[in-house]
Amino acid sequence: MPALSAHDTNSSTFLLTGFPGLEQEYPWLSIPFFCIYAMVLSGNCLVLHVIRTEQSLHQPMFYLLAMLALTDLSMELSTVHTVLGSLWGLRQEVSLNACIAQTYFIHGLSLTESGVLLTMAFDRFTAICNPLRYTSILTNAMVIKIGLGILGRSFIFIIAPITRLKFFHYCRPHVLSHSFCLHQDLLRLACSDTRFNSFYALALMICTLWLDSVLILVSYILILRSVLAIASGEERLKPLQTCVSHISAVLVFYIPIIGLSMVHRFGKHLSPVIHVLMGNTYIIFPPLMNPIIYSVKTPQIRDRIKRWFSM
Repeated sequence: MPALSAHDTNSSTFLLTGFPGLEQEYPWLSIPFFCIYAMVLSGNCLVLHVIRTEQSLHQPMFYLLAMLALTDLSMELSTVHTVLGSLWGLRQEVSLNACIAQTYFIHGLSLTESGVLLTMAFDRFTAICNPLRYTSILTNAMVIKIGLGILGRSFIFIIAPITRLKFFHYCRPHVLSHSFCLHQDLLRLACSDTRFNSFYALALMICTLWLDSVLILVSYILILRSVLAIASGEERLKPLQTCVSHISAVLVFYIPIIGLSMVHRFGKHLSPVIHVLMGNTYIIFPPLMNPIIYSVKTPQIRDRIKRWFSM
């Protein structure tokens, strides 16, 4: 790749790799990627529109779903321009400041989605295990406070490591391994002392993503225990059915993150294409699947969409 040798290590721009070895296929690859992004945008906008226009959906459970859709939309808007730009050959370089900004939003939005999924688990736990107090616990004011807390946790705690990226000396060729910027990708190119960033990122992941996943698991253990105490098998099934969409969204979010983390830490011998595919799955898959999951599994949203298309 000529750009590698031409790329000055003292430059303030970085080269987006795209899909190594598949450059000849970029025009064809851009078609499914464009269709996927169009589906992500239209699907999440549809969910938001249904929740906004349907008065019966103006309740905490659906406000949280709206937060999830907004997070997914923001994730796509933060990455679509560089991914499609690489595939269309329009934009293969990104400045350091733009790269740091994209890194900030990608990781901040990932933490936001994890926090929203945890809050949705708390919503299901309260609705099933403490239904008489549900309306008094999860009020609209409480949902707003939780939402602000999630945003604060997601975007304030990552300022320190992201800001340090600006002051690193990048002495290695400025070639990123994805079509977008990630924290660990920039660390790989830095010749400065990156121990703070590495330890901070690990600690932050443990205190957010890992802790969120453990709390979600605990909430479902308590839900299952409460449901098993119900005598009738049919009555046991009803509350569990309300959790199916959320469980699916949790799996869709955490499985790609685990896969990407494993590939980055233990898959250095793997083909670069595997790294790129895992990175794109981490970015694209949850925003693509969440609207489908909730449109199919949530009767209120499904029925509203059916009424629109049957007009």
